[in-house]
Amino acid sequence: MRIRIPRQRGDITQGVIWKQLLLFFFPLWFGTFFQQLYNTVDTVVVGRFVGTTALAAVGATGVVTNLTVGIFTGLSSGAVVAIAQRYGARQDREVRRSVQTAMLLSLFVGAFFTVTGFLLTPWSLEAMGTPADALPGAVLYLRIYFLGMIPNVVYNMGTGVLRAVGDSRRPLYFLIAASLCNIVLDLLLVVVFHLGILGVAVATVCSQLLSAVLVVLSLMSAEGEAFRLVPRELRFHAQPLEAVMRIGVPTALQSVMYSFSNIVIQAAINSFGTDAVAAWTAYGKMDILFWMTLTAMSQALTTFAGQNYGAGKYDRLKRGVRVSVAMTAGFTVFITVVMFLLARPILSIFTPDPQVLEIGVKMVRFLTPCYITYILVELLPGAIRGAGKSMGPMLISVFGVCGLRLVWLLAVVPAYHTIEMVEASYPITWIVTSVSIVIYYRFGHWLAEKPIPADAGGSAP
Repeated sequence: MRIRIPRQRGDITQGVIWKQLLLFFFPLWFGTFFQQLYNTVDTVVVGRFVGTTALAAVGATGVVTNLTVGIFTGLSSGAVVAIAQRYGARQDREVRRSVQTAMLLSLFVGAFFTVTGFLLTPWSLEAMGTPADALPGAVLYLRIYFLGMIPNVVYNMGTGVLRAVGDSRRPLYFLIAASLCNIVLDLLLVVVFHLGILGVAVATVCSQLLSAVLVVLSLMSAEGEAFRLVPRELRFHAQPLEAVMRIGVPTALQSVMYSFSNIVIQAAINSFGTDAVAAWTAYGKMDILFWMTLTAMSQALTTFAGQNYGAGKYDRLKRGVRVSVAMTAGFTVFITVVMFLLARPILSIFTPDPQVLEIGVKMVRFLTPCYITYILVELLPGAIRGAGKSMGPMLISVFGVCGLRLVWLLAVVPAYHTIEMVEASYPITWIVTSVSIVIYYRFGHWLAEKPIPADAGGSAP
């Protein structure tokens, strides 16, 4: 039996680079938008219909949820690279084995986080200094959120598989359906049945379950495709598992360190009181516009780099990096201007509290002009990971962003205890890390190894 992958849909090893990146970028961007819409709708509904304390409670969980999402997003990036390289090299048999391995791994990872997250929730929130009035609601929200870990991880891994073979449209459709489900359930459970924080937490978990079911059904119905999910074939294959872990674990560790530094930042913000926490929460939802743009382009570039690396097209890979940096810089300037000028009306979507709005506007206008200094920190590692190298970017980010940020927060902020000094930890670390990653990109020999040889289609096991 021979499996053939139809190349006309997902092959990005030829054609006009900027068009291919944009055609891949926009579904990813909208997908990220709808994924973020889960928590954003939760925030709007809670802030508008429950109150500032409830808004602070949901917001206080953000760094913990981002920590867990970062871990399995990092692992799924390992699957993206492993599958994309083999897809570009026409290794159909290895694509199939990698898919079965990655999806089984997602079940184990999801189960682990369900148990540990549920048990450690009170300790983690107390350790961050969550305000006492917001703590009960934060514990309730986060524990219910962890009950949805398995579908959350399965969805992220499944969409990673689809992205690896050039399909960024179906994940978008699944997220649209899940987001609509979340909005309806939020309004029903909070506005109609007055369940408050419990209602938004249940709505989020139900939405994650829906998206996971849709992506699994999509993979299972891919008849004749090497990336088809076959439940009876789920097992760990040594070589694909090693490839996924070699690329995914350093990326996940990088996300852990990012999240850990953000936990320290959240703890610092918590020290300024409930209004500051609510303002930081509202700004964080507004800030998503920049991060989802950067994340979408980085994901598009990783898949582009993975396929072209597997096909041995190094020059095309590097041209893709230059094109993605130029486009992202343009997007970033536009986003910065919009957010700076419209800070107050956008923040008003999340809360009507004038004191919270005043703090939030200052946050926005301090940080948004610094966004341009970060884009290389995300894009260059995305390309390098696509070539199968994730350890170098991880180490640079850990020491440049996380290490330096922790030094700033622990040494400088206590001496100059203002919100602005907490915020300053971002641009300072972004600039240092950008310079470091450029040096690694230019001189790190990350393209030194030969690509995976083609196997002329391969045969099924």
